[in-house]
Amino acid sequence: MSGPPRAVAQARLALRAALADLVGASVRDRKTADPAPAPPLVLVACSGGADSLALAVTVAFVAPRLGLRVGAVTVDHAMQAGSAEVARRAADQCRSLGLDPVEVVRTEVPTGPGHGGPEGAARTARYRALHEAAERLGARAVLLGHTADDQAETVLLGLARGSGARSLAGMRAEAGMLRRPFLDLRRVDTEEICRVAGLDFWQDPTNAGDHPGAPLRSQVRSRVLPLLDDVLGPGVVAALTRTAAQLDEDDAALVTFAALLLDRARAVASGQREVGGQDPSMDPSMAARSGRPARDVLDVAVLADSPAAVRTRALRRAALEVGCPAGSLARSHVLELDRLVTDWRGQGPIQLPGAVEGRRDCGTLVLEHLHN
Repeated sequence: MSGPPRAVAQARLALRAALADLVGASVRDRKTADPAPAPPLVLVACSGGADSLALAVTVAFVAPRLGLRVGAVTVDHAMQAGSAEVARRAADQCRSLGLDPVEVVRTEVPTGPGHGGPEGAARTARYRALHEAAERLGARAVLLGHTADDQAETVLLGLARGSGARSLAGMRAEAGMLRRPFLDLRRVDTEEICRVAGLDFWQDPTNAGDHPGAPLRSQVRSRVLPLLDDVLGPGVVAALTRTAAQLDEDDAALVTFAALLLDRARAVASGQREVGGQDPSMDPSMAARSGRPARDVLDVAVLADSPAAVRTRALRRAALEVGCPAGSLARSHVLELDRLVTDWRGQGPIQLPGAVEGRRDCGTLVLEHLHN
């Protein structure tokens, strides 16, 4: 007896790996709890496209065999004519696969300055809706159908923006509650999975990318990646995803070192020799809870003695913790902060987004939220 097609088998293996920790936790809970809790619930974010439908049919097969419950959430962004019908159809397909509960959530996508453009605003609204649905339904994880093609597009877009390692590392396989088990599969694989299952998937007309005003990602998908394949030869998507994976490992290490550097710089600035016992007044979260202005004080000598890649990450993190909005804090702001550490010649305070000020003060770098 022959096994399932290669794409189907690969998808099932990928999903098992992505859910392994939930399975282990469920087994432990059943052994120790009395009465035994209900099996953990995982949700599929399903738009009705090939990627998410392939994920839905795969999890419908795998999850019950792992002792997990599986449901689905379809987010209707209401940005295209007929979007409600597309969402309803996707939800019906999920129900036909045995997923339960299944919800359609309509979300409002903000427009105008400060929302990152229509694609970014829709993504933010979608993730917010998914997190809210997961919390409401008590889900342990939300599964997203992003593939290697999506990852390659993300890397190329990051390169075009001149982004750093975090952006070029692309989408993480796991980010909090969100999980992306299909990052090693291609889009042709998800389409084959749908065909094998007899599922008619929706094809988003904006994905064509061959008309004026098409989303930038769609243009990368339909025009740039095929051109790169023609010029550089096949394997561009795989190469870009390998690059993303390596950069993700590098960035994770640098972020860890940056956190340690911040702890050390705070401890020395507060006159303590050991990391971990700092004065609560130096902790931005404690300051916010106590009603005092959010303020962080860092020893300049400790910062200056660290590599630039670690130091700038530490400075960015400190600025964010004090109150700088992540979407507004640019590399140019971080480099200005860095000049206060490595190239200070008596210059005055610098103003950062979100009413945050950075300044030198007696061998320390002070970050303070002025209106908190």
